[in-house]
Amino acid sequence: MRKLILTLVTVIAALVSTGAVPAVASAAPSCAARPAGSNATAATPVKVWLAGDSTMADPKSACPVGWGSRFDPLFNDQVTVVNKAVSGRSIQTWLYESNVTGTKNSAGECVVSPNTYAQRWLDMLDPANGMHSGDYLFIQFGINDSDPNCPRHVGTARYQSLLTTMANAAKSRGAHPVLLTPVAAITCSGSTAVGNRGFLSPTTAAGAATGAPVIDLHKLSYTLYNTLKLCPNNGDYSKGAVGAFFCNDHTHFEAAGADQIARVVAKALRDQQIGLAGYLK
Repeated sequence: MRKLILTLVTVIAALVSTGAVPAVASAAPSCAARPAGSNATAATPVKVWLAGDSTMADPKSACPVGWGSRFDPLFNDQVTVVNKAVSGRSIQTWLYESNVTGTKNSAGECVVSPNTYAQRWLDMLDPANGMHSGDYLFIQFGINDSDPNCPRHVGTARYQSLLTTMANAAKSRGAHPVLLTPVAAITCSGSTAVGNRGFLSPTTAAGAATGAPVIDLHKLSYTLYNTLKLCPNNGDYSKGAVGAFFCNDHTHFEAAGADQIARVVAKALRDQQIGLAGYLK
């Protein structure tokens, strides 16, 4: 009997080794079957909200074209860019729209009355459909704000205060604010493109106060103009390399120019190791 049992054990072992009889599965789960945490993070949908002026806004004609309209194609399909930039706005008129009056107060700031937000900002603050945890808010103003007249005029202290308010509102919803200095116009000093915008220090200060990264788009943009050798020029913005980049002015972009500015911002995300860079193609 013992000899028979040993023979049967030997036969069964041989059948298992050849695959004729399946082995019993281990009760322990396979490590390979567990989803990687990094893959789960990369698959999380993200909205990128944009607040700014005409240099960022979606186009309503062939020119100008804001760089924000060229941002979405640079990301994978987990990112959706929601462009709320509006032409002609300072940070204050973007936030409060028609409630900014033509009267200045004793501090030299335009009076806001009533002190209620424009619908575009209310939409972004909406708990159901606005900014959510993991989203990003890009804010770029500082061009129209230098207007000495109301309603667009904004002083530097007021600018910093409003920028800080917007960044903190994003953070309170779990979103990540990213502050940008204003994109440069094309101004030449001989053969060199030079800076020409204000509100640089208030933007940096708002970033420091809120912990938000600051992309110095002002410097990055005029550095790009030098790389492309857009200077010198005779002020004719309709021809040559400068005409292909800018509309027939010194500020607004043709589609090709908007593409390049969007790529400059995307490169800054990588260079500054901002989390959103992980979604770039």
